[in-house]
Formats: sequence, structure tokens, C-alpha cells
Amino acid sequence: MQINFVKWHGTGNDFVVVDDRDGSFPSGDLDLIRKLCDRHFGIGSDGLVLIQKGKGLSHDFHMEFFNPDGSQSFCGNGSRCAFAYWSELSKGRGEANFTAIDGIHNGSWRGDEVAVSLGFEGCVQLAFDGDDVDFVDNGSPHELVWVADPEAIEIMQDGPRRRFDEQHAPGGTNVNFLKPEDGSIHMRTYERGVEAETLSCGTGVVAAALSALQRNVTQTPVTVNTRGGTLHVEAELIAADTFGRIKLIGPVTRVFEGHFSF
Repeated sequence: MQINFVKWHGTGNDFVVVDDRDGSFPSGDLDLIRKLCDRHFGIGSDGLVLIQKGKGLSHDFHMEFFNPDGSQSFCGNGSRCAFAYWSELSKGRGEANFTAIDGIHNGSWRGDEVAVSLGFEGCVQLAFDGDDVDFVDNGSPHELVWVADPEAIEIMQDGPRRRFDEQHAPGGTNVNFLKPEDGSIHMRTYERGVEAETLSCGTGVVAAALSALQRNVTQTPVTVNTRGGTLHVEAELIAADTFGRIKLIGPVTRVFEGHFSF
């Protein structure tokens, strides 16, 4: 059998994206999904995105997302790539309402960049584990660790230690190391499901921005610099310590297309 795919990335966070509007992709075959994402024996990616038929009349499409280990969650950069590919498939640049594992989202173009809304409305758990560690669950769980220099972190040691800490059991958490930098945020991420550092993480960028806003480190829109590029986060304080109307904005790139035989 053969799977046609397109490779996309959003600030270095790369995805295998499949047009599955006919529902033919064997989404229950987790071994296949792991193989597709494997960088040595498959295509290689930080996740698999399926573009599926909308689940209601008001929804243009559904995004099904899998981490490289076969687990599922919401993915911010993956959803931005999904919207860009849907725009290509539909031959338009209008807005779209789509669903994901965590609910309804909106996608739109901002020039050549893509903005995606998050349905998350909530607060930051400040000083979650010491004065310099916060926590946000915005569709994916994120620990936010404020450090003197993210580049000095031994991320393949400190990341897994925090990711698998018992306070995050049983599912674990993503871990983000942050530093204020000239009005923006400098960030590195250890991503669960990938079990490695990723060049960017969309929901992590949003979590970092909310943590920075809660700590009065910066103002909205928040600029976050990742190893893969720059993203922006819009957010509003809709109640005491509660953020909403959140959008993640940044570039997307279509890398190549191909087919995978199995």
C-alpha cells in the first residue's frame, strides 16, 4: 500500500501531513505512525497530521494529530501547518473553522504567516515547583522553567528528569526553559512524545507567553524566539488571572511531497 504525504514545518517543528478526507488512512495502526515519524526508518518528523473531513456543517476540516510515539494531543504548530495545507487543498486563503482533539479552532492568514486560535481559557500556576517554575495545560501540559541561560541547559538530562517527575504522572509533561530577552522570550523545549528537544513547540510557545504575561515580564503580543524561528502570541486577560482569546502566529513552510510504501 502507498501513502501520499506532504512535509511541512513551522519554525523547524516538522510534520508529515496527509490528506485523509476520504478516511482511508489506517489511524489505528500505531506501528505505522511510529515508522512514518522515524527519522532513520521512515520519513522523519515531530508528528503526523491527518486532514480529515469536517465533523459538522460549520467545521471546514478536522485535524487528527499523533506524536512520534503514537500518542495524541493538540499541536499548535501542527495545526498551523494543517490549516496551510487545507488552504492549498481548497485553493483559497480564507479563514477556516476546524476541530482537533481539544475542540474548535480558527485558522487565518496574516500575510504569509498563519494564525491559529486556541480554545484554552485559564490561568498560569505560578511557582508550581519553586519560585522559577510555572505550569500551564493549554491542550498539552507544559512546565515553564525560568533560567539564567537556556543555552547552558543540559536539556537531554534536565528535560527527561522534569518530564517524568512523579508530580506529572501518569502522562508526564513538556518542559520549556525560558529567559527574558530584550522584551521577548528566548526558549528551548524538551517535548514529550518526541522524547527529545524540538526546534519549536507551538503550545509551549503559548504557555511561555502566558507565563511571561502573568509574571509581568512582557506585554501582548508576546514575541518568542525558539531555535527554529520566531513566533508571536496574542492573548487577553478576560478575568482575574485568566487568559483567553489566544492566537499563535508564525511562518509555515511546505518542504516537499512524496509517497511512502508499506
